[in-house]
Amino acid sequence: MSDALLRGDHHVHSTFSDDAVSTPEENVAAAVSAGLTTLRLVDHVRRDTTWVPEYLSAINALRVPEGLTVLTGVEAKVLDASGRLDIPVLPTGVDRILIADHQYPGADGPLSPSEVRERISGGWAPRDVLDQFTSSFIAAMERYPGNQLAHCFSLLPKIGLSEEDLGGEALAAWAETAARTDTLVEVNEKWGCPEPRTLRALRAVGARLVASTDSHEAATVGRYERVRRLLAEEAWE
Repeated sequence: MSDALLRGDHHVHSTFSDDAVSTPEENVAAAVSAGLTTLRLVDHVRRDTTWVPEYLSAINALRVPEGLTVLTGVEAKVLDASGRLDIPVLPTGVDRILIADHQYPGADGPLSPSEVRERISGGWAPRDVLDQFTSSFIAAMERYPGNQLAHCFSLLPKIGLSEEDLGGEALAAWAETAARTDTLVEVNEKWGCPEPRTLRALRAVGARLVASTDSHEAATVGRYERVRRLLAEEAWE
């Protein structure tokens, strides 16, 4: 199964994102060079984004070689503890939304990592921080079923915590929700997450994994080292 997973890259950015440098055409060529069979082109959106129709038109106009399937996606952060996403009304044609932990989903809106660290220093218990984080993503998966978690838990080191700090019951509930809502969970090359313990929780409930590089330049499309090690350590089958 791990070899099959590594023949897909489900999170690749293009010049439709402010921080990426490669065009959709360059990403397709890189996917072919890497021997991929599946490529998901993904770009960052916010509630005021207006270019999604243009983006979809550009993807639909690509000349895709036989043997490669190109999918579409948009990446949006979770805004708050209710699981709302920072996302516009989407036209038909976006295959999956990538649900991302770019900021901490606070009770009233997103918090930066520095704000969370300050609140922890002021007495916010780490277990409560983690429980709210996990429940926010459970809520997002239930609000927006059939989508994909992008680099989930990558935010935790930025606030001084880690996946190892997650409570077992909360982690199991998160994994069960992913399986129940048909949410793909990506194993992310750029951030090296989720960790093996989390992968075990996902496997226990039959959740679906995909591999991703979170590439922002074509040279890294489909190039896996950290993901390969994570899957080997967990012996995903």
